[in-house]
Amino acid sequence: MSGDGTSEGATGEGGPGVSKEGLHGERPGREAEIGRGLARRNGRRGRRRGEQAMVPEAEFTSYYGLPILNPPTWKATDIAGYFFLGGLAGAGSVLAAGAQLTGRPAAARAMKISSLAAIGGSTALLIHDLGRPARFANMLRVMKPTSPMSMGSWLLGAYGPAAGAAAVLDATGLFPRLGAAATAGAAVLGPLVATYTAALAADTAVPSWHDVHRELPMVFAGSATSAAAGMGLVVSPAREAAPMRTAAVFGAVLELAAAKLIEHRAGLVAEPYKTGKAGRYMRAGEILTAAGTAGGVLLAGRGRTAAALSGAALLAGSACTRFGIFHAGVQSAEDPKYTVVPQRERLTAAANESGNGARNGSG
Repeated sequence: MSGDGTSEGATGEGGPGVSKEGLHGERPGREAEIGRGLARRNGRRGRRRGEQAMVPEAEFTSYYGLPILNPPTWKATDIAGYFFLGGLAGAGSVLAAGAQLTGRPAAARAMKISSLAAIGGSTALLIHDLGRPARFANMLRVMKPTSPMSMGSWLLGAYGPAAGAAAVLDATGLFPRLGAAATAGAAVLGPLVATYTAALAADTAVPSWHDVHRELPMVFAGSATSAAAGMGLVVSPAREAAPMRTAAVFGAVLELAAAKLIEHRAGLVAEPYKTGKAGRYMRAGEILTAAGTAGGVLLAGRGRTAAALSGAALLAGSACTRFGIFHAGVQSAEDPKYTVVPQRERLTAAANESGNGARNGSG
């Protein structure tokens, strides 16, 4: 015991002095917090040669190996199909308006009809998942801008009638001005209909959806454009299909680039997109989209058969991408590591940043 009441044996060589007042040389409120001063000094000195940690590094687990999150209970056919058909409808309305403005009436009419059929199928799948039609109607009772589900319901409620009027009035030739207005309205709402489902998925706690909330809308936009371009190649006359081939290239590049961006930037939570059922769907989507785009550019202008096959490949590729995204989310929710490890990494990064700030402030 030294004269000032500090125990030399407790402090060790070069360690901080300890007295009844606390740690000597530490600033209360900043460095004298539990363990911070000692950790700072030990970290600076480093571990002595030959020393080994007595306690092994902890590994995460969950109670009885059960998932930390409740995995989505949605059926893949309902929700992935809802994603796919909604994207096809929304992007199809944009292509229909473009075809009408550039003097391609047959392509415009075909795309309007396909968009109406797609949004009808998408809404039917959503209602089937909800269980009763009244539940969809109940979501329209309140408009909540902060809720993707609420805004999505209102989007469908506004887009559906516009797409329906555009298709029916074009097919019958009645009220051309009203039909043009409906076509324009559907085209304005189309991009939102094609991508709001990405916000809907990312707004959940599912790691492989939530942690890629910036990239997911780009994947959905590209996938929707590819699907609509594929539908255009299938239903449009060859002489009016040139814009569809251009759209196919744009959609494929955006979709594949955004998917690769997820793999490189999302870290661990991107793993489900490359493994299991989700990985198989995503790889199939990439192959079909690339093949459909190449066929559309190189062969579709030579005949209807090549155009139809290229369009079918684009449609199938887009559908595979949506099913892959759905299953990636389910896989990430079922495995606790996709929840725990990213959380610990964020906590560690925040602690390191806080420690660096404290050292810079004390310096």
